[in-house]
Amino acid sequence: MKSLIILRGLPGSGKSTLARVLSENKFPVLSIDDYFTNPQTGEYKFEFSENHLAYKHCEERTKAFMENGVKKIFLDNTFTLEWEMEPYFKMAAEYNYHVFVVTVENRHGSGNIHDISNEQLKKMAEKYKVVLFGNH
Repeated sequence: MKSLIILRGLPGSGKSTLARVLSENKFPVLSIDDYFTNPQTGEYKFEFSENHLAYKHCEERTKAFMENGVKKIFLDNTFTLEWEMEPYFKMAAEYNYHVFVVTVENRHGSGNIHDISNEQLKKMAEKYKVVLFGNH
């Protein structure tokens, strides 16, 4: 069974860490953050004006792995809004992947690496939707 595992949650919840643990360094872990991270230095530099390019980049990479039949693909993004996940559901259907959506919560009390204020996090949390009964 081919699987797309979507890890969603607010910044600092531990999505990236959990994705790396679950992937066991055998399967790809993709994120919108990858677009803003320098591969040589690991430095993260977010540019809001390029956010749409980051979404596209992540989608294209996911599609490439699906086209190659990779058994498991992990995505870690906030996915606070339903439309952010929709392209991945469509790709999964097209390439016959089972989708698992895992919500990650910050139960460990760590901060986020993106310097997002608590006020901004609260606003994001208010928009966050949990889907019941398989509707998306």
